[in-house]
Amino acid sequence: MPLGATQPNKKMNIEIKNLWNDSEAPDGEGLESLAYRSRLLGSDRSLVNLYGGNTSTKSAEKNHLGEDCTVLWVKGSGSDIATITGAGFAGLRLEEIEPLFPRAEMSDEEMIAYLDMTTFERGRPRQSIETLLHAFVPAPHVDHTHPDAVISIACTPKGREIMSEIFGERAAWVDYIRPGFTLSQQIGEAVRNNPKIECVFMGKHGLVTWGQTSKECYHNTIRIIGEAQNYLNSLSPLESEKPKVATVSNPMEVIAQVLPTLRGGLAKCGPAITQIDTSPEVMAFVNSHHAKELSQVGAACPDHLVHTKMVPLFIDWNPASGVESLKALIVVGCENYRVAYEKYFDDHRAEGQKMFAASPRVVLIPGLGMVTCGADATGADVANQLYHRAIVTMFNSARMGGFVSLSPAESFGIEYWPLELYKLSLKPAPKSLAGKVALVTGAASGIGKAIALKYASEGAHVVIADRNDEGAKQVATEIEKKFGYRKANASRVDVTEESLVENAFKDAMLAYGGVDIVVNNAGIASSAPIEETTLEMWNLNQNTLSTGYFLVAREAFKTFKQQGVGGNIVFIGSKNSLAAGKNAVAYSTAKAAEIHMARCLAEEGGAFGIRVNSVLPDGVLAGSSIWDGSWRAERAATYGIAPDKLEDFYRARTTLKVNILPEDIAEAAFFFASPASAKTTGGILTVDGGVPSAYVR
Repeated sequence: MPLGATQPNKKMNIEIKNLWNDSEAPDGEGLESLAYRSRLLGSDRSLVNLYGGNTSTKSAEKNHLGEDCTVLWVKGSGSDIATITGAGFAGLRLEEIEPLFPRAEMSDEEMIAYLDMTTFERGRPRQSIETLLHAFVPAPHVDHTHPDAVISIACTPKGREIMSEIFGERAAWVDYIRPGFTLSQQIGEAVRNNPKIECVFMGKHGLVTWGQTSKECYHNTIRIIGEAQNYLNSLSPLESEKPKVATVSNPMEVIAQVLPTLRGGLAKCGPAITQIDTSPEVMAFVNSHHAKELSQVGAACPDHLVHTKMVPLFIDWNPASGVESLKALIVVGCENYRVAYEKYFDDHRAEGQKMFAASPRVVLIPGLGMVTCGADATGADVANQLYHRAIVTMFNSARMGGFVSLSPAESFGIEYWPLELYKLSLKPAPKSLAGKVALVTGAASGIGKAIALKYASEGAHVVIADRNDEGAKQVATEIEKKFGYRKANASRVDVTEESLVENAFKDAMLAYGGVDIVVNNAGIASSAPIEETTLEMWNLNQNTLSTGYFLVAREAFKTFKQQGVGGNIVFIGSKNSLAAGKNAVAYSTAKAAEIHMARCLAEEGGAFGIRVNSVLPDGVLAGSSIWDGSWRAERAATYGIAPDKLEDFYRARTTLKVNILPEDIAEAAFFFASPASAKTTGGILTVDGGVPSAYVR
């Protein structure tokens, strides 16, 4: 079980491990030693939240004039100390910061502007919001962490008393206020006025520790957290930790059935990519008697809140009532959450503030587990990791007499804090397919691969659906390396097999929550005069290009209608969809059927916001597995040319005298998937260089 995890009705036996290794630690007390210490702390998420916490070192340096100065090296804003290097720290001239300590007050805006002027070295990230905390603590090395054990104590009604019971006069307490000048000053005063203390507990927030050397600072941090954890290990479990419901026997099957309903509810407020968690820690919490009550108290600390919102959506479902009842509860739950969030915003908003998406980041379902959500897969994963920490905190706090949290006003102050909004403003604008999920058939090569890459480059998460399983996995890996975490997922599918098509959509549900865009691209081709066209050849073309496209489109319609937020299907037809193809009756007939199917579906889907459009390529030989087979030789024979002259032949017969590449088709498929074509359905876009016989008319 991971460090920090807990099980119901068992005493904990968690050990906080000291990982310092003298043979690995850098020499000296400078920036590299700080980075090493930081990564050790960040390697254990029960000590420091993802993207949370900050560490510092004060070191003697030379300024640009060659003069001696003291530099405060502090974690840069937005960095994750688990992976931080020396380049991730801001450097500030400490002598210019210390005069701030006696001030009566200082606004956030004044503080940031002032600190910016103390920059020691250009080109480094902006300093942490809690920089003054590190400056005002009179020690060379300072750690600010968010350990589960400490936050659990800091989020109980008797947190101060419990801290004193454990540490006596070795610890000081500061009540919660939002990070900034005043909090930093209070912590600095606590340390300066009590030279015997070893740490400061921050109510509803975290821990501050320090040391004369980087090693001593790390040892002190681990020791203090260990003492707090030992206290928690001695606590007895509560009756309310016992399961209220049992985990269903097939949770992933049930989750797959309801995810489109959930994602549809979420997507009405903005993009939503989901992640599923049925781990023992999560199930122990969501199934317990006190899960509903604890989960609705609020966020355990500011670092949780930014990524999980104040409260999750708790679906009070009894598995015995069935899947359809769960779908109904999800619809009502999403709507109630939206209304409550809008009221929360209206109650605390300042003039000019714009509301974030009024949808939850965390959804808890007894018997099934947890679904976390984000604008992308990374956001869903961050919410997941942080809610694991929240679960541990709530269990621990409950054992100490109750869980208390940031109030709604305090939560709003963090969620809509101008300094947090500033960090968001630094992010690039969302791309046109951000938050969308695209399922592309035949995506292991050629046109399908090019479309998948294009969609991923525009922000989509892509399901690489292909009967070539290894090829699909290679494309998915390529996309992840190029575009980021979980941006692609491989799914083996033969579009002629109904069950495999259904499974491909289920894969998409479990990977991302649903599907927004479907590209019917899987292809096959054969060429022969009519008298040489066997029934087997005819059926193969019809099964793949007509029946296969039907099966995929049918499953897409089911998914789109369950989500209730529209949808988009792109058919990849052919020049042969419109123009007669000599010696290609089986292929051309099937391709013609695709286009008429697309037009029928466009008419059928319009009332549900489902758009269906078609792209007609011609002569796309590059990267195609179809053209690597007999199709090239067969088509060359039809035209009486050598196979290696086919590209030249196709180019010469076009009006524009060009060859068509997979990337050209991908651009057209992107157009039909993007907002640029939001008012187009039943459309056909030819990408063939101009073949007069295939002009749409």
